[in-house]
Amino acid sequence: MQDKTHLVDEITGHRRMRRNRKADWTRRLVQENRLTVDDLIWPVFVVPGTGIVEPIPAMPGVNRMSVDKLVEAAKEAADLGIPAIATFPNIEMELRDETGSNSLEANNLINQATTAIKKAVPGIGVITDVALDPFTSHGHDGILRQGEIVNDETVDQVARAAVIQADAGSDIISPSEMMDGRIGAIRRALDAAGHQNVGIMSYATKFASAFYGPYREAISTGGLLKGDKKTYYIDPANGTEAIRDAALDVEEGADMLMVKPGLPYLDICWRMKEAFGLPTFAYQVSGEYTQIKAAAMNGWIDGERAMLETLLSFKRAGCDGILTYFAVEVARILTKR
Repeated sequence: MQDKTHLVDEITGHRRMRRNRKADWTRRLVQENRLTVDDLIWPVFVVPGTGIVEPIPAMPGVNRMSVDKLVEAAKEAADLGIPAIATFPNIEMELRDETGSNSLEANNLINQATTAIKKAVPGIGVITDVALDPFTSHGHDGILRQGEIVNDETVDQVARAAVIQADAGSDIISPSEMMDGRIGAIRRALDAAGHQNVGIMSYATKFASAFYGPYREAISTGGLLKGDKKTYYIDPANGTEAIRDAALDVEEGADMLMVKPGLPYLDICWRMKEAFGLPTFAYQVSGEYTQIKAAAMNGWIDGERAMLETLLSFKRAGCDGILTYFAVEVARILTKR
């Protein structure tokens, strides 16, 4: 028999990586990571009023919705199999003040949305943020005193707000304001109020990023912001500090951890999952979403493929799920497969 060994066989030691890539069925058979609808959390924006579905110019395809329309959207999300939504309010400017006091109102907009969603769609999870930026007149995530975001007073307030959100039916409190000690304070407050079953998804590593701009338009804080958030968000250059920050949240009782933004911080996703083993999530933030949408609208990239590829990259980096504005769009695609 003629020896058909090729030079390539000798070079590779008869190991050819392409053998497992030769056909669709083999590629599917050996695929290491899969994106499913179970991986999706849908961030949504709620506004006062009724019958409102208001497009956000900086986020094509994303709308602000009044509570009644948000309930309809939550029903659609549940029907598609999306496990949870994360709500963010855009309240009236006259209700915003220096301390974000409206966050402590039992019937404020975010709590109205939670109650309505849980009543109409009890099977979908509701995740709420207690950061004060949607409620403050200065756009910061905490209480501003003489040019400083004060840590301890802010922690006291977000812990109280967390209990009120849990009273309204929130399943998971997800504090994003990055104050020191907030996770432990919220856990103690929830437990003292009898909310032992309410979880905490910590924004364990929230970076002082350039990718938040469209979100700030969505909740109308961009024009309000005085200064920046570098005194409490993490420097994008600091990976070790980010892991130390996450470790404190783990010690204080976080049930789940989040990395925000997502795609520029895949290394942090991997390091955090490896270090702690807790359920780990990435937030594909507004700037990441808008980049893909804008490029696709201009015909520069295949938007659907880019969307799915970026979401799959989070799974490869160790994430158990992704908060993404693409959630409904992706769920519709996945249900057809």
